[in-house]
Amino acid sequence: MTKPSIKTITVRNLTTFLVALSIVILGIVALNFRYLSKEIVEDKALSIAELVKAGLTSHMKAEIMDKRDYFINELMSLKEVDFLTVVRSPEVVEQFGPAIAPARNSFADTAKAFSSRKPVFTLDEWRSDPKIYAAIPYVASKEGSLNCLGCHNVQEGTVLGVVCIELSLTNYRSVALKFMVGISLIAIIFGILIVMNSSKTIQHLIKEPLESLIDKAQGAYFERRPVNYDDFDSFEFECVAKEINIFNDNIIHNQEIINKKNEELTSLNFEIEDTLKETIFTMGVIEEKRSKETSNHTIRVTKYCRLLADKLGISEKKVNILAAATPLHDIGKLGIPDSILMKPGKLTKDEYETMKSHPEVGFAMLRHSERDILKAAAIIAYEHHEKWDGSGYPRGVRGEDIHIYGRIVALADVFDALSTKRVYKESWAIDDIKSVIKGERGKHFDPHLVDVFIENIDGFVKIREEYHS
Repeated sequence: MTKPSIKTITVRNLTTFLVALSIVILGIVALNFRYLSKEIVEDKALSIAELVKAGLTSHMKAEIMDKRDYFINELMSLKEVDFLTVVRSPEVVEQFGPAIAPARNSFADTAKAFSSRKPVFTLDEWRSDPKIYAAIPYVASKEGSLNCLGCHNVQEGTVLGVVCIELSLTNYRSVALKFMVGISLIAIIFGILIVMNSSKTIQHLIKEPLESLIDKAQGAYFERRPVNYDDFDSFEFECVAKEINIFNDNIIHNQEIINKKNEELTSLNFEIEDTLKETIFTMGVIEEKRSKETSNHTIRVTKYCRLLADKLGISEKKVNILAAATPLHDIGKLGIPDSILMKPGKLTKDEYETMKSHPEVGFAMLRHSERDILKAAAIIAYEHHEKWDGSGYPRGVRGEDIHIYGRIVALADVFDALSTKRVYKESWAIDDIKSVIKGERGKHFDPHLVDVFIENIDGFVKIREEYHS
């Protein structure tokens, strides 16, 4: 996946920041506008309530209370006033009769205004036509020009009634929406201008110089020519160009040293690896001579294993490791007493059990190495006497639980034993060997390996003839 450019990342981050900032600003403005609008509407409701109080008081003093309904209805014609009424207290009802009209406000709001003697406002803004409901108490007082005690038989501080007002907030919402849209448009325009200017600045002062610097830096390394730092307008890129030249000179110098050392190390590694392989092969030959194996047994088995592994399709690296490790397949026989190893006659049961321990002895000799070849040799020494059906030794593992190296060496070792002359037998004919190995398909040997062996029998015969005893 292609990574975004500096320009893309900067523009994206800047856009995200501006959008977030705009949302925060709009949120703050909206909350403040809502607060101010609510304060204005509440003040308006209080003013209307005071007007109602003054009007009703004047009507009462002028003894024209029969005109009160007309007065109330006229007040309801005021802009944004949807409903207005006065809920009388029990004291006033007892003295003058019931209220003018029922209030639309909830009894809770009206009762709360009566009990608290303070205005109660309820904002219903989550509807298509938002409203505010005000329940404003009319408290009896003898102070000021509105002396209520002269007309009402109550104590000072008694709530005479509650002015219930329902005001529409639709106009305020429309103004707020227009205001918010205007701010949003201004923010969008400024945001676009900022992003465009930032994008242009990044393109001219960062992206293009950076791409040019990369090209020049590559040329400085591959073509051995320094970067011309006067080609850059900014101080930062000029400094980077100078540092690249210094760094490039150091790299070229160090590269020459490294190349020389690598050549020396490669040559030394080849020499070490060749020495290791020759040492392993020599150890195999030593074991071969000690156990009086047929001459060239080690090299033949190694060649057979390489041929089988090649035809099996194993990677070249693993084939080379197998070929290098195979000579040590019987290294464990060095731990077997000469009296058993060189006994001319048939071994006793106990002697045979001792002889069967040589895979474990060989594994113990090699298991602690971290070298790939010796690790492979440990596996081969341990498993080349295991059988596909699990009847082998020392562990009796079966099938693919036996490492492929062990399976290959097992077949190659048996073929060499059957195809060469020994003290106790003559060499077998190829057809007889094929018949025996076919018979052990799926028993002693890996079935697929047997098939590969039969298909390439001519190659095995050629190796045997080339390295005959």
